[in-house]
Amino acid sequence: MVCCAVQAAPNEKDAIALAEKGAQFVRARGKAEMTARINSKDPEFNQGALYLAMRDLNGITVAHPTTALIGKNLLDVPDADGKLFRQEMVALARGPGRGWVDYKFRNPETGKVEAKRTYVLRVDDVALEAGIYKH
Repeated sequence: MVCCAVQAAPNEKDAIALAEKGAQFVRARGKAEMTARINSKDPEFNQGALYLAMRDLNGITVAHPTTALIGKNLLDVPDADGKLFRQEMVALARGPGRGWVDYKFRNPETGKVEAKRTYVLRVDDVALEAGIYKH
């Protein structure tokens, strides 16, 4: 009897692939459509622990599955260790245009603050972010 395939936790390749998929979507369908898809928790861009978010280059959250964050500038809000990780994300987007940021964040699946690594990818005047929890 075969039972219960365990779904592997998302990895760095998955995060990059989701950000790239989002970038292609933005180029093809526009930011407004991408914003609507992210905010509605469209399963194409939200797989639970791995989801896509969008931030403008001033640090304001444009789209996020946690809708309470939308429209907020949380650049000066640190993680559990005092790291200003959102400032790093904006700096990456403004500079090289892509890269990784490590920080601590509440995992929506466990409710616990865990180590997280987010891939940031600039598309025009926004940054797409897809992060994985490190177990």
